[in-house]
Amino acid sequence: MLRIHFGEVDLARTRIAVAPDPLWEIAASLHRIQSRRGRWAYAGWYRSVRQRLREKGLERVLRGVFLPLYPRAAYFPDFLTPADAVGDLDAGVESILATPEQRVLKEMAILDRTIGAPSWAGQLARLEARKEFVGMLRAYYDAVVAPYEEQAQARIEAERAQRSRGLLDGGVEGMLAGLGPMLRWRAPVLEVTYPKQADDRDLHLNGRGLTLVPSYFNWGEPVAFADPELPPVLWYSLLHEQSPPPETPQGAGAPDAPLITLLGRARALALSATSAGATTGEIARAAGVSASSASRHATALRDAGLVTTIRNGPAVLHTLTPAGASLLRAATQRTPG
Repeated sequence: MLRIHFGEVDLARTRIAVAPDPLWEIAASLHRIQSRRGRWAYAGWYRSVRQRLREKGLERVLRGVFLPLYPRAAYFPDFLTPADAVGDLDAGVESILATPEQRVLKEMAILDRTIGAPSWAGQLARLEARKEFVGMLRAYYDAVVAPYEEQAQARIEAERAQRSRGLLDGGVEGMLAGLGPMLRWRAPVLEVTYPKQADDRDLHLNGRGLTLVPSYFNWGEPVAFADPELPPVLWYSLLHEQSPPPETPQGAGAPDAPLITLLGRARALALSATSAGATTGEIARAAGVSASSASRHATALRDAGLVTTIRNGPAVLHTLTPAGASLLRAATQRTPG
């Protein structure tokens, strides 16, 4: 467990990122490739990612470079996900290139002690090797992460809307209290559930505040920098919809039968899809219906006071109201397991 200790100044300086962190999404997507956890939530992405990597000639780079540097383990090098990369891939790449040689060597040594670093890892201390590496990162991002930028941004907008509601009701402490099952606010400490292999540790903010970065590809594995001297940043999971794809049979995690009886299967799936915010297109995919049907379901749920709809650029974003959240939570609690 990570315990983040807040002071009054830290509460005032805590914020939620306005956009995804491209370099962290690269890391989190590589963790998804290494795990079956939450695979149903990324079913479409899983179907396409291998093909895209093959088409771009990145399969050998994936196996030989990325997976050894980004293990799904207690540690991977901090310099690969710089704090100033939120919403800006170019800025993040420049930070990687500007990393001092000694820091690269230090973090590669930590990786080696933790899980074992590849024999060539120390070469990344050289600027020319890092230039080649960031070229690979850009190619991977374009193939694997960039096609999902719109969905990721929509999710973060929905998350910010939900957290803003907590902020209005209870200040920053109210916002922190609603961050989800992996993050528990016990004033003045935010307790973060880390992967089992990670050691317990404490992070004292000491007036620096905390940047919270919702992550599209993170699945229940919140992460902060291992080095306590780096800017305090916490990446955490959006957890996506809490229902499986529409083809999953009842009894294997589909919406509870009473909720389906009340709303109908498609509308119950539509309601569940809005738990982390969803566009009309995302509702259509989650419920397995056409876009026009998804729009009608969203309108019916909005008229019933279960969802609210806001415009997000050219699209609209549907999120749960307190009544919708209560209904969905009650249905989830009724589901065995």
